[in-house]
Amino acid sequence: MKVIAIIPSRFGSKRFPGKALIDIQGKTMIQRVYEQVQKSTLIDAVYVATDSDAIRTSIQTIGGNVIMTVEKCSSGTDRVAEAARSLKLEQNDVVVNIQGDQPFVQPECLNDLVQAFLKTPELTMGTLAYGMTDEKEINNPNNVKVIVDRNNFAIYFSRATIPFNRDNVLNTQYYKHIGIYAYSNSFLQDFTNLPYSVLENTEKLEQLRAIEGGHKIQVTITNHDSPSVDDPADVAEITALL
Repeated sequence: MKVIAIIPSRFGSKRFPGKALIDIQGKTMIQRVYEQVQKSTLIDAVYVATDSDAIRTSIQTIGGNVIMTVEKCSSGTDRVAEAARSLKLEQNDVVVNIQGDQPFVQPECLNDLVQAFLKTPELTMGTLAYGMTDEKEINNPNNVKVIVDRNNFAIYFSRATIPFNRDNVLNTQYYKHIGIYAYSNSFLQDFTNLPYSVLENTEKLEQLRAIEGGHKIQVTITNHDSPSVDDPADVAEITALL
């Protein structure tokens, strides 16, 4: 079983066009993501999947691997699935999907996610979550929340604050979903063929397509957050982390 990381990246982001190539203290954002993923000790190879010549050049300049995909992919997952097909992976190989706007993704949290597949080879889909305590962060709709069952499988993901703490119970645990996924290659290809779901369209969260389709997503709780750059206002905050 091989573990392949694929970073989907497009130039034409709706909220922040060209954000993959913004400069963060001397390196493009996509370069920082690529270099962080390379530090994982459980990932065998890293690729950027893109439709942009400029992004391809940015990665090739540092000797990185790039797969060119079609321009009109409905989602980053579709781009990852296309790239995985071009690599002719085995059905049981694990594909890790890392967003191209998380320049400080920690290799330790990637290892946490991959380890779940090494422990449970029949696992088909997994993701990461991080415990939150700050109220502003908890109530921010840009931070997707997830609730899990006793076996750490996702019950639901939402932009709303879940669980809703009706009686102000102390020590209520809130988990921020970190948008990094891993799939068996066979399930990844099946996932992109699932019909769009009502919940997915309502929340604009594609992982709900799997849940509404009756599939399980194991959630690995990690101690490492991975802040993302969603709009230009986030750049200063991300840069300050350096």
